[in-house]
Amino acid sequence: MRISVVIPSYNRRPTLARALQSVFDQTSAVDEVILVDDGSTDGSSDMVDRQFPRVKILRQPNRGVSAARNRGIVAAQFEWIALLDSDDSWMPQKIELVRKAWQQQPDYVLYHSDEIWIRHGIRVNPKHKHRKSGGWIFENCLPLCAISPSASVISKTALQSVGMFDENLPACEDYDLWLRLCHQYPVHYIDKALITKYGGHQDQLSRQHPAMDRFRIRALYRLLKSSSLEPEYYRAAEATLLGKLDILIKGAVKHRNRAVIDEFVTLRDTWCRERVTQC
Repeated sequence: MRISVVIPSYNRRPTLARALQSVFDQTSAVDEVILVDDGSTDGSSDMVDRQFPRVKILRQPNRGVSAARNRGIVAAQFEWIALLDSDDSWMPQKIELVRKAWQQQPDYVLYHSDEIWIRHGIRVNPKHKHRKSGGWIFENCLPLCAISPSASVISKTALQSVGMFDENLPACEDYDLWLRLCHQYPVHYIDKALITKYGGHQDQLSRQHPAMDRFRIRALYRLLKSSSLEPEYYRAAEATLLGKLDILIKGAVKHRNRAVIDEFVTLRDTWCRERVTQC
């Protein structure tokens, strides 16, 4: 199992060194490390040049995390892609345990693990809805993102077969990808916390994009319109779509957000009319 690490980064100099050091501290070494500098202006890639000379740096104008990940995936030399966000870090045994899992069960296209959450320097416990799992997890992926990108090691072939990350989604791009992947493939889950996710900083996408469910709704709508889901999956995805639409529209009405009301009332009405669904 030869592994390319892909790290997208935009002005993340304070956390990037920590992320990279966790890659080079692995008990089982990766085969390639790619940093995609997405238009940073903080000198972070120059720092990487000095401190981590083994890292291959790809520079591009700022196009967003999906475009950065996709560029790194396309450039990767090896079949297995280990994603790592520039504000997260890996435990030292992550790659070793993923390789062991692959040796024992090589038929999966995605391996992922549990995680530790740190917010504002304090460890917090994830809620039950954030619990990770393996197997055919499509229905677990419907409410919210069920796999952390930094926890995943994914077949490049499988990624390309489902279209990789949607560069038109400013957020929830991982949610969208897991929907497209997990209705076609089972995933392997390692029941150990092999990554640390750090939250609370100002440049998190969840802070930049309120009402995040609007991006999940767009992903669900596109999936239902374009994919041949199994009947059970279709019904579950449709129920999730309508439930999220109801909550989003009620919130938009309350806050008098005309742009959200116009877009998503139209989407709901179109869906109900075309699918003859009781809405």
